[in-house]
Amino acid sequence: MNSAQPRSIPSLRWWIGGILFASTVINYVDRQTLSILAPYLKQDYHWTNVDYANIAIAFRIAYSLGQTVCGRLMDRVGTRRGLTISVTWYSVVSLMTSLANGLSSFALFRFLLGAGESANWPGASKAVSEWFPKRERGLAAAFYDSGSSVGGAVAPFLILPVYSRWGWRVAFIIPGLLGFLWLIVWRWLYHLPKDHPRISDAERSMILVETLEAQTAGKPRLRWRDLLKLPQTWGTIISKGLTDPVWFFVTDWFPIYLVAKGISLKSGLLAVWIPFLAADLGNFFGGGVSGYLIRRGWSLGVARKALVVFGGVGVLLLIPTIFTVNLYLIALLFGLATFSYASFSTIANVLPTDLYRSDSVASVSGLSGTGAGIGTIIAFELIGHLSDARQASGTHSFDPIVIVAGVIPFIGMILVLLLVRNTRATDQGLVRRI
Repeated sequence: MNSAQPRSIPSLRWWIGGILFASTVINYVDRQTLSILAPYLKQDYHWTNVDYANIAIAFRIAYSLGQTVCGRLMDRVGTRRGLTISVTWYSVVSLMTSLANGLSSFALFRFLLGAGESANWPGASKAVSEWFPKRERGLAAAFYDSGSSVGGAVAPFLILPVYSRWGWRVAFIIPGLLGFLWLIVWRWLYHLPKDHPRISDAERSMILVETLEAQTAGKPRLRWRDLLKLPQTWGTIISKGLTDPVWFFVTDWFPIYLVAKGISLKSGLLAVWIPFLAADLGNFFGGGVSGYLIRRGWSLGVARKALVVFGGVGVLLLIPTIFTVNLYLIALLFGLATFSYASFSTIANVLPTDLYRSDSVASVSGLSGTGAGIGTIIAFELIGHLSDARQASGTHSFDPIVIVAGVIPFIGMILVLLLVRNTRATDQGLVRRI
């Protein structure tokens, strides 16, 4: 009988983290394809910045609404099935985008892509809550979230050569194919710790002791209206709602911003890459440092909030970029700002797993994603109109946008510090103590 049992995989939870990381990489290569090709597609189809903003907003509307819906769905159908549905959906849509032939069809396919991709973060947050003890959740969240930086960093090197050789239609096919390859590994690798055939007994016991202790027996799943009565939920929503729009400004508008600064896209390719690498490092800094502080005896809440303060202050470094057109200085300041943002973002991603039971983690993560999406939609609409209206300002056309991008996460930092705290709901067992 023993010989028929499959061999256990050492540190299986980190392999789970690895497959979540890979999903995020593909997710970001997929969404970055349009922003990388935007300067060329704008010329081919004679789009204004408002036209491009509307295409991006179509994605954001579906992505925003989808996060709340998919978060609840993920809590109902489970992580394995939920992410299978999500990745299948957006991989098919990515392939179909190669059939687009104008503004309306691009907007439609981006809307459908946003609906499919919206499950990635709620699903990954739920997986972390199922597989990692609290001292490792920050690093695990950093691991999967760093896929956004890696995906954004590698996308230009993958997409631009394909575009140069075969055109933009083939470029949109690549991430769709990657998604289907990922699904094969996902279906084989992911099961709950209590059911997984390849987990060691020691690792299973270590995971289940903490996750079972964290559950409150006999308490029903919190409804959306119950969750929205809690200040901790609003703190979690704000932690993403006032920070993610800044990141999406970088991911979706940075190539256009560089061109507005008088920098050619070819010479600015390094600058496009640096903020993503910096954000990748910032993810691990945020997760690693908060975990280190917990091991040193800091309370969970203080350890998480220390990184929130670091991130909120650091994003202010975007503001000095308005005074320069030097490529290297812009890249440095954007790199430092995205490093700080990513440290903050890692804590934002792990807050649902710190605060809520497993049956509410994806729901709260989805609500925070919807908050981020609404903030991003508003930001993109303003960016499109303001940058078009200020084209006569030349290299300073994006200055007000960059100033606001630096200030908003700082305001978010203050609100998170005020809202994420232990309350009467903590004593009642509705949320975990932090």
